[in-house]
Amino acid sequence: MIKVDQYQLIRRLYAVEGLSQREIARRLGISRNTVKKYCKGEYTPFAKTSRNRQRQVITPEVEEFIKKCLKEDEEEQVAKQKHTAKRIYDRLVEELGFTGGESTIRHYVKELKDKPAEAFVPLIFDPGEAIQVDWGEAIVYIKGKKTKVHVFCGRLCFSAMPFVMAFPHERQEAFTEGHIEMFEFFGGVSWRLIYDNTRTAVKDGWGKCVGELNENFHQLMVHYATKAEFCNPKRANEKGLVEGLVCWFRRNILVPIPRVDSYEELNKLLLERCLAYQAHTIRGRSKTVGEYFAIERDKLIPLPLRRMEPIKQTVVRCNTFSTVRFETNRYSVPVEYAGKEVTLKASVFEVSIWYRGQRIASHPRLYERDCVQYKLDHYLPLLEKKPRAVWNAQPVRAAGLPAAFWDFAKKLGSDYGVVKLLKLTAEYGIPAVLSAMEAAASVGSYAYEAVRTRLELGQYDSKPDKPITDPVQIKQVDLSAYDSILAGGESA
Repeated sequence: MIKVDQYQLIRRLYAVEGLSQREIARRLGISRNTVKKYCKGEYTPFAKTSRNRQRQVITPEVEEFIKKCLKEDEEEQVAKQKHTAKRIYDRLVEELGFTGGESTIRHYVKELKDKPAEAFVPLIFDPGEAIQVDWGEAIVYIKGKKTKVHVFCGRLCFSAMPFVMAFPHERQEAFTEGHIEMFEFFGGVSWRLIYDNTRTAVKDGWGKCVGELNENFHQLMVHYATKAEFCNPKRANEKGLVEGLVCWFRRNILVPIPRVDSYEELNKLLLERCLAYQAHTIRGRSKTVGEYFAIERDKLIPLPLRRMEPIKQTVVRCNTFSTVRFETNRYSVPVEYAGKEVTLKASVFEVSIWYRGQRIASHPRLYERDCVQYKLDHYLPLLEKKPRAVWNAQPVRAAGLPAAFWDFAKKLGSDYGVVKLLKLTAEYGIPAVLSAMEAAASVGSYAYEAVRTRLELGQYDSKPDKPITDPVQIKQVDLSAYDSILAGGESA
């Protein structure tokens, strides 16, 4: 091959000065065939050509063996136990006596595994047209415990404004609450929402062939006057905006891994980062996300006047221990409702219990198994009637009263006095009662009245705004039944 400066002379002498090929060859001392090849500019010495050498060691037998190994991997479908190029090479050497190089096998396996790139159609959306929705998972530390959280993600398709909210699971209550919080965050609802074929939304069918929606999800769509559309299976590209959001929040919000005390604190962090994203300008766009969001917000469907309740509701009966069972756990209610049917409403983070339209109890929702959550004030009326049970009562033990309380209580000499002290903790708060106990003990006065007097004098300002329980009315015991028994009448 000639050099570039020789090529330059050939082209100039031929095209500019009009010399013949013979004369150019004589002047430059090169062959006429070289001049003939390059004089008209059909070929260039700097053009790169690809070499397509035939592999000498990849025989049909070797090729068939490699393809068989890869086919076995597809049939077994064990992700972490597949043939690597190195393992295929080792087997070729052991089983077929292969004498070629490992790099040759590695390159050939790469060619077989490489699939042609799939082309996608670029999409554009009108303001308020659609929201893409998906779930993502992440790891955080809640109260020092490493916890996997499920993050509800939604993104407006026109402005790319994001919304993310963390939950302990992906059940129907979380799915519904995520939507409601997202709609309120955006200030409206898009005309349609785009999803995977999640079972919390789809009851029957998939993609364009969805036949029936989940009942709760259908009610959500109806109440917020929108409609759902579903992607084809294994086609995440059909909702690429929210898929990108899942990756974005993991890498930008949750790195380093957050350490929080509650889901409320975590969600506050996520919400702040979503609001800060309004200042971001996406590559290829002339305005910030916030500026596009301001345009889109006016095009969204207005929110309904009544907020939908994201709850799971059931009717349960209170047992004789004044607790109700939900899933695998139990929650206490005031003892006056023992034996009665009540309505239990479970949201993601709270369980509330209702009787004839009145809220009678609420607890943080438990997700462990076979746990019980008591509230001491629910059992105080019963303990006043049965004071001897105070030392072994589970609701009292579960209250976690400090040792200082029990040291004082043991010196009262009265079970009923201990119950009355528990009433004071419900009315004034534990810190105030402990301070009053300490003051009474300092003068050697171990009596309920001494503690109550100090609290009533207002020396301690930690009294709750509202008492945890109402004053207990003790009814006079009817002894006529015992008279009947002694007279030989019916047993009680």
